[in-house]
Amino acid sequence: MPKLKTHSGTKDKIRVTRNGKVIRRKANGNHNMSKKSHSRKRTLVSPKLIGGTIAKNIKKNLGVK
Repeated sequence: MPKLKTHSGTKDKIRVTRNGKVIRRKANGNHNMSKKSHSRKRTLVSPKLIGGTIAKNIKKNLGVK
């Protein structure tokens, strides 16, 4: 069976930690920042963990076991 190619869009947006956890950035943190509150901007900076079946599918797209 041939090797699976890495999904290039997923590769740029999501990463897998050493322990196998899947991390992504939160949306809406790039422009129109002046109208967002300070607390909202702080929460947009922190990364978000992905779990469950979605994380399993992402790892498959990235070629990670």
